[in-house]
Amino acid sequence: MSEQDTGGDGLAELEALPGGARAALEAVLMVIDQPATAEELAAGLNVTVAVVEDLLEGLRQEYSGYTVKAPGRDADDLHIDARASAAPRGFELRNVAGGWRIYSRAEFADVVGRFVLEGQTARLTQAALETMAVIAYRQPVSRARVSAIRGVNVDSVVRTLVQRGLIEDSGTDPESGAILYRTTSYFLERMGIGSVAELPQLSPHLPGLEGIEEFFDAERM
Repeated sequence: MSEQDTGGDGLAELEALPGGARAALEAVLMVIDQPATAEELAAGLNVTVAVVEDLLEGLRQEYSGYTVKAPGRDADDLHIDARASAAPRGFELRNVAGGWRIYSRAEFADVVGRFVLEGQTARLTQAALETMAVIAYRQPVSRARVSAIRGVNVDSVVRTLVQRGLIEDSGTDPESGAILYRTTSYFLERMGIGSVAELPQLSPHLPGLEGIEEFFDAERM
């Protein structure tokens, strides 16, 4: 049996750190740029998958404000404190597409949306946000169709979104031969969702797209 199978000296080493193994796992979760599986986390921390799974469950409950003993489980096994419930955090630990990562809590979507749109507009312009929304809801879609919906040329914006890894080539339109675009897995990851079916309503945050749902409904008729 390998050291990884038994946990080796990894757990003992982690427990000697401030906050122990739970804090070590938390530190890793704070810096990863894409969801990691329990197996990947276990390999990186040199502990067993079972240990990581218990730690993940403990952190998930802690972030949600549940620090009381879980039914049928011992608090020590989950690495949580059997004390009164605490207030939930503004972030949560999610298992998205088989991998774990820390995301801002869904209830704060409006707050985060305002911050992104009003306080961090340099990161993605209003034009880029509107174009991104059209592609996300209409995909796969050509640049010409996006331009028709927005009423402006979007060639340069689409190139920017491709360069940032938010959209990608999805083949060509069989009738026109135009390149079609769709959102990427990186886009879903940044949104904190598992599929486009979970997309929130973006139009309330984007003044230029108030009628986007009506536009799509009219096209389906």
